[in-house]
Amino acid sequence: MGAGVSGLATDARRGISLAPALDDVPESCISSILMYLDPPEICKLAGLNRAFHRASLADFVWETKLPLNYRYLVKKVLSQNPDSLGKKQAYATLCRPNRFDSGTKEAWLDKRSGKVCLLVSAKALKITGIDDRRYWNQIQTEESRFQTVAYLQQIWWFEVAGDIEFQFPPGSYSLFFRLHLGKPSRRFGRRVCSLDKVHGWNIKPVRFQLSTTNSKSNIQQQASSECFLYEPGNWVHYHAGDFVIDQNSNSPTKIKFSMMQIDCTHTKGGVCVDSVLICPSEFRERLK
Repeated sequence: MGAGVSGLATDARRGISLAPALDDVPESCISSILMYLDPPEICKLAGLNRAFHRASLADFVWETKLPLNYRYLVKKVLSQNPDSLGKKQAYATLCRPNRFDSGTKEAWLDKRSGKVCLLVSAKALKITGIDDRRYWNQIQTEESRFQTVAYLQQIWWFEVAGDIEFQFPPGSYSLFFRLHLGKPSRRFGRRVCSLDKVHGWNIKPVRFQLSTTNSKSNIQQQASSECFLYEPGNWVHYHAGDFVIDQNSNSPTKIKFSMMQIDCTHTKGGVCVDSVLICPSEFRERLK
């Protein structure tokens, strides 16, 4: 026993630590701790050492971060078999903006919360008069995630509508139209905005409408709002309405949405239509 104590004292004098190190913690214990952290925090800790890195790859760590409908998302958005991806790989891939439906829609997970966001481009919308170049033009711009927006020069009957069938995880969601008064462009490397054709939006408000239907539960929801278009030269998210996905819902929801200003006593023009955003209602403050 004396020899053992003497050996420990010798190790201490040589600077050899007798206390447990991070490498001594079992990976299963580390994984059990990581599952209670947010994804960005897990990724930071994974860089500490090999034990933390291996522990961060455990499927049960990331299964708690993935939304309940992640298997649907992998099939619908990624066109892959969910069983072919590890849970961390599925989470990381779904957090990137992923295009689907011929590139006209984009879905992604919020990196911190794992909640689903969906974006619908103007090309996927039904726009009255879109094929008539006297009224509408498609313009290229880096200010759109889809690189193209629909620009209205002038029209009497303004109506934009769309629909999508998509399975959202349970929660409260908001729908927004992303619009811009004026025609943005770049000149000599600087952003410029032409307001020459902006008119008619201060006479009558634009009416936004939203309705949802779930085929299995037959639950229907409707919302509407009216708003004058404002802030020429800036992109604005106009709130159309909110809807709720029930906790017991495990099927796609049909969502219809529209905006219109159909008072034919005056023309209106000079607006860019970029996209429709559907995101968790709690993200609304981020859009201001």
